[in-house]
Amino acid sequence: MTEPSGESPEKRRRPVAVPAAALVAFTAFGVTALLGGLNEAPEEPEPLGQGAVLDQGLYSTRLVESRVTVERAATRFDEDKHFVELVFDVTNKGDETRSVGIPAQKLEQAYLSDSFAGSLLKINPSFGEKAVPFTFVRTKGGDSQQLHPGVTSQVIVRYRLEGDRRPPEKISFEMASFELTTGFNNELPRWQMVATEAGDSYLPEVKARVTLPVKKGGAA
Repeated sequence: MTEPSGESPEKRRRPVAVPAAALVAFTAFGVTALLGGLNEAPEEPEPLGQGAVLDQGLYSTRLVESRVTVERAATRFDEDKHFVELVFDVTNKGDETRSVGIPAQKLEQAYLSDSFAGSLLKINPSFGEKAVPFTFVRTKGGDSQQLHPGVTSQVIVRYRLEGDRRPPEKISFEMASFELTTGFNNELPRWQMVATEAGDSYLPEVKARVTLPVKKGGAA
């Protein structure tokens, strides 16, 4: 009896075994491609510590230290005041004098600021909802609220420790950056905080995450 024409059963192609790891890698590559490619993944904010320098676009900032300072009572009827301070060396890279500002109390309001202190986000630990810091520029002629173009100035952000509250061992916060851009109603470029749309508002993009040890002692 004659065999049917065509390949014999022994010559039929066998299924090829593909390693599971290869399938996983191929699937991951496909998902990455669908999401915009290998180079489109968002960058992680830079972790920084004491002594580091951060380019914020509008400002060049050196992280000097965090420290506890004490303001001694003027009379025996007063009490000593204790503060936690964040200290920065800040250079205004723009061509206009800027206010040093204060950190925003609400994150969704921060993007409206072009001040240096406005770029400080999510300060932890929190010093309380009513704890509004006092920020100033320390100069030879006295304290100021201004950052002049091209000048490096020491900026201090000061929180008062109320009652018997003890200072933290460390303090952490995030920092935003600024870009020179034009607005809808203004063709002249101006400095604005880098932010992304989030519903009806905008949230600052985090440029760096900072952790500083808190040094104890010292007079204000």
